[in-house]
Amino acid sequence: MGYIAHHGYTDGSGDYYISIDSGKCNGCGECVMACPKGLFEVAPDDYDDMVARIKDEFKKELKYLCAPCKGTSEERTLPCITVCQPKAITHSW
Repeated sequence: MGYIAHHGYTDGSGDYYISIDSGKCNGCGECVMACPKGLFEVAPDDYDDMVARIKDEFKKELKYLCAPCKGTSEERTLPCITVCQPKAITHSW
């Protein structure tokens, strides 16, 4: 059984989180390769399972770093979500 890790922040303009369900994440690293900004890494969690996460240095900048992938269309799916076969990754915006 896993947990959902929320990586990001809230500011006056909204919530900017990438959430990763550790129960679904298989640690494959596809998100690492798909992200053009290099936001992801695969590392051991608190239970020593290898799971994806956002690198600490990027957590406070997700709104800006993910914007090029998000574009202006609400229907556009980000590359990290597209390649995640177990559907472990979601975004709050």
